[in-house]
Amino acid sequence: MASSHTWNFFRAGGFDQVQLDTGADLLALRELDQKLWVALSCPTRGIEFDTKTLDLIDADGDGYVRANEVLAAIAWAGVLLKNADLLVGGADSLALADIEDCSEAGKQVLASARHILKSLGKTDAESISLADMADIEKFVASLEFNGDGVICAEQVANIELRATVNDIVKCAGSVADLGGGEGINKDIAARFFADVTAYSDWHARGGGDAAVQLLGDKTQAAADVFHAVKDKVSDYFTRCQLAAYDARAAVPLSRSIEDYQRLAAQNLSAQNQEVANFPLAMIEADKPLPLVSGINPVWQGKIETLREQVVAPLLGDKKTLGAPEWAELCAKFAAFEAWQADKPATDVEQLGIVRIREIFGSGHKEAIDDLVAQDKAVETEVKAIRSVEKLLRYNRDLFCLVNNFVSFHNFYTSNDKAIFQAGTLYLDGRSCELCVRVEDVVKHAGFANTSGICLVYCDCVRNGGAEKMSIAAAFTAGDSDFLLVGRNGIFYDRKGRDWNASIVRIIDHPISIRQAFWSPYKKLSKVIGEQMQKLAASKASSVEDKMLRAVVAGSNPVVDIPVAPPKPPFDVGKFAGIFAAIGLAIGAIGGILASVVSGLLGLKLWQMPLAVIGLMSLISGPAMLMAWFKLKKRNLGPILDACGWAINARLLINIPFGTSLTGLADLPEGAQRSLVDPFAEKQVVWPYYLAIAACICALIGFWYAGFFGDR
Repeated sequence: MASSHTWNFFRAGGFDQVQLDTGADLLALRELDQKLWVALSCPTRGIEFDTKTLDLIDADGDGYVRANEVLAAIAWAGVLLKNADLLVGGADSLALADIEDCSEAGKQVLASARHILKSLGKTDAESISLADMADIEKFVASLEFNGDGVICAEQVANIELRATVNDIVKCAGSVADLGGGEGINKDIAARFFADVTAYSDWHARGGGDAAVQLLGDKTQAAADVFHAVKDKVSDYFTRCQLAAYDARAAVPLSRSIEDYQRLAAQNLSAQNQEVANFPLAMIEADKPLPLVSGINPVWQGKIETLREQVVAPLLGDKKTLGAPEWAELCAKFAAFEAWQADKPATDVEQLGIVRIREIFGSGHKEAIDDLVAQDKAVETEVKAIRSVEKLLRYNRDLFCLVNNFVSFHNFYTSNDKAIFQAGTLYLDGRSCELCVRVEDVVKHAGFANTSGICLVYCDCVRNGGAEKMSIAAAFTAGDSDFLLVGRNGIFYDRKGRDWNASIVRIIDHPISIRQAFWSPYKKLSKVIGEQMQKLAASKASSVEDKMLRAVVAGSNPVVDIPVAPPKPPFDVGKFAGIFAAIGLAIGAIGGILASVVSGLLGLKLWQMPLAVIGLMSLISGPAMLMAWFKLKKRNLGPILDACGWAINARLLINIPFGTSLTGLADLPEGAQRSLVDPFAEKQVVWPYYLAIAACICALIGFWYAGFFGDR
């Protein structure tokens, strides 16, 4: 579908990016095909952008800002401003006259802005800024009602009502108030008063029933005593019934002599658990339960209380209790137990029935509902206050965001750092501008490796390790010869704070054409150096062994030193093939050298440098060509994708742009330099003379050998 807006694009990163210059461009973004957007999502953390603004744009609160949320933010701000070009300026203040006052939403925002300025003593101010909103939280907290529908005990003037609010918090919980305190809302209050009603009704049903309140106001205490021993008494009568069934059961049911012998070795007390597990009394067939003497000492006190508070009031003064009488007691408490089983499961019981009845008849429910309604009534005004801050933040930040989201204008034009650039790393004589924050080095490196960029991961700490973070720095100029795990550098974040940085991981990729040019010679030099070191070490070890043997043999001739078995005689036939192969190799190398030398000497003087350059190109050319292809394919996308972005384009970093992202050490312009080094090593010239003489002799030898034609 054709767009009604005329778009401008610029070429950067190997693809076309939209140019956003005016407020009309921002408002028309909804018409731009999202396939042309550079990014479709970015995280709200780990980037250099105001997190509060990002949280406001992140409507669903999932920690990511998506394309549709950016469009919604632009549309919202565009409706509230008379001129959308104000969004391009990035100012942190806004003139009141620039707020659209034709719509209801605009009128509310404008009225709230004036109310805020008036509360700050700026009645005549013509503009409002984010600095004026610095204490917006305190301002909202100072309001009697803040629109969140939460009532705190502190804001309730009536003492009795305040006490009820505190009781509600204690029994039904609380929610956070915008003012920073804890309070109750309509749902919590409704749940509490429903529990109060249910508990009060339940208590009323039991209080008016004589079968339930069989001992009046002493019923609950008596029931507690009864239930404390109910199971133990029932156990006793069951044992006696078993003894009546079979007389042999009486002795073991009373516990064996061995059980008493085991107890005899212990320090016994009235709280001993093993004694408590013994029967209440000695078991006999159909024996009544003694209530005065002959009782298990652990249960003596509880049985005495049972006799005084339960048996005596209901059955009369008794010294024993038979099984039928116990069954009668259980029947008397059946109605009470049924009533207790119907008790509502609620936390309001802790308040006590007196307080519950007081709350039930106080009318506090209606008073609290009225306060909640008054608070909710100003919700629109308070939201308008929040909208003032939101509008100011969008006015300052939206244009910057879209130029780091819809297009990467800030990154590719170098006018300012992109929001994903965390700072600058100084290490190995270079400054790396492309540094991103990383949460998980291993996870990030697993995908970022596909970028084709040489990445150095560093752990950064400051304040003695109190603050830590990890970064991935892109090295796009120089070489990687001295980039080693463990090397240290300094990282400067976007706020200018310095961090100690230490390399923990390296993803090695080609850095520059210069590195590729010298790489064959460096590899050859490394191999030669390693072989020479091995040869020198072998010779040194051989000499040391011979010296040690000589010293031992001279100082202690009596000791028999193991002598190595004699070498077998030289077998000419066996080694003839080896000598022939070595001779062929030397001949081939000599032939190649002779051909090269003869070719050079056969050239004119001005042709010799060209031949040398061609030879070096032949050696370095393949490595340079391979590096060139890889450097052209370097892609920033995987690095950002691994950080949580949804990159929608191939963000190429070509060789010139990559070189600009990593600064090499260079002397300041106009600086003076002395080349005199007082500690420089003295130059030894005789090896050079010896090498020149060897070359001359070799040339003369080749000439006499006829390699250069007829003499």
